[in-house]
Amino acid sequence: MSKEIIKIFDTTLRDGEQSPGASMNTEEKIQIAIQLEKLGVDIIEAGFAAASPGDFDAISKIAQRITKSTVCSLARAVEADIKAAGDAIAVAKMKRIHTFIATSAIHMEHKLKMKPEEVIKRAANAVAYARTFVEDVEFSCEDAGRSDIGFMKEICDAVIEAGATTINLPDTVGFRLPSEIGAMVREMSEYTKGRAIISVHNHNDLGLGVANSLEAVINGARQIECTINGLGERAGNAALEEIVMAIRTRQDIFNNIDTNIDTKEIYPSSRLIANITGIEPQPNKAIVGKNAFAHESGIHQDGMLKNRKTYEIISPEDIGLDLSDTLVLGKHSGRAAFKDKLAKLGFTLDDEALNSSFERFKVLADKKKDIYDDDLRALVTNEMTKATQIFELVSLQLMDCSSGVPSAAVSIRKDNQEMIDASIGGGTIDAIFKTIDRISGYEGKLMDYKVTSVSKGKDALANVTVKVEFNEDEPAIIGHGLHIDTMLASARAYISALNSYLSMQGMLKKRNPDSSKTV
Repeated sequence: MSKEIIKIFDTTLRDGEQSPGASMNTEEKIQIAIQLEKLGVDIIEAGFAAASPGDFDAISKIAQRITKSTVCSLARAVEADIKAAGDAIAVAKMKRIHTFIATSAIHMEHKLKMKPEEVIKRAANAVAYARTFVEDVEFSCEDAGRSDIGFMKEICDAVIEAGATTINLPDTVGFRLPSEIGAMVREMSEYTKGRAIISVHNHNDLGLGVANSLEAVINGARQIECTINGLGERAGNAALEEIVMAIRTRQDIFNNIDTNIDTKEIYPSSRLIANITGIEPQPNKAIVGKNAFAHESGIHQDGMLKNRKTYEIISPEDIGLDLSDTLVLGKHSGRAAFKDKLAKLGFTLDDEALNSSFERFKVLADKKKDIYDDDLRALVTNEMTKATQIFELVSLQLMDCSSGVPSAAVSIRKDNQEMIDASIGGGTIDAIFKTIDRISGYEGKLMDYKVTSVSKGKDALANVTVKVEFNEDEPAIIGHGLHIDTMLASARAYISALNSYLSMQGMLKKRNPDSSKTV
């Protein structure tokens, strides 16, 4: 008997990006979407088209690239939002508009300031308008976890009649327990049976996002909304990898249920998103944390040596993880070997990206004795997701603060012209960033700074993430830099943020030529 498939709706690019510090540029979003398609995600929520020119542009480009997954855009129950969503996904092979309105009494009274009958009318009109763009429309009862179930039945009747094919019941504030979510889903599933798919979107404020999602599946939900690594605002969302592996591992409970996820792409997906966002899963994170397959107890180690199944319910190979942290290539390795290794790591690069990555690899191989899989993942991700290179770092020279006032001399290339300047600062990093500001003409305010080691060893590759505000009226921008030298990585990260900012400003001018916010 064939198994019933639970649809996996991934919202890493939309809700996941709402994590503080998780903003991504268009190229980074495209690479994540490509990996999500490879992972086997059924629906990719690519963003909120009406939110910004950058979101619209990213969704449009993702819609052009993705062919095996449905591309979705979020929209409030507002015509302008829905039109933006419809326009952004217009070229997608499979497309969906996801529209929503709050249905809890507290939201309707204090946020919407609308009566229940007005909310129902707005929701039905929104779905009907969305159907003029796509056949696949999802409707969400925002704050369903605190909504009256009788009212939800009324609004679901109206939106299904208007053309909604999926009804999503979000626990928007992560308030409900599994038994409560299960009861709500069971009642709504029985009520809408045969008319629409019931979906859930569980936040993790009480640490119950995954438990609530699994309970929803048991009680009739046939779509789960989730994110890679559990990213999301506040405490995050239900983690895709945990939901999928729980269903796959506990087939005694989910014996007639499965997903379309290729589990061997789970670890590569997790690493890609961690590298791009700079947000690492905590070491003891289930499935993808660094300690997920580590065994320190002597009793555990003894059992593992005799039979891995004594303490391991999931094989690391099942999620695409090679625990050997394999030493891969050296400075004498050729392009063919490099390309083959990247293919084994899940990367498919065009000739331009391959050449660029190979050149960076050869430079790294001259400076780093041992190169590991994680080094290659970080290096290639960094190359693949670069924003438009308006400014490029050429060289950096520092004066150590122990021997005088911290200073930095920086050389940057723009339009094939090299510009050099120097500056002093309160510290070495401050001097570097101030010099870049002087050369570029853009003054940034550093909001966050983080250095992580990509792999092991004294010559480990440093991955620097910065969060910079270039305009107090706009969100801060994330930049990434990779190098053995932490100072060089820091300079690259700051310039990366500057390039992303200027790229976003270019999109703003293109879509809104009358806007006063131009560079």
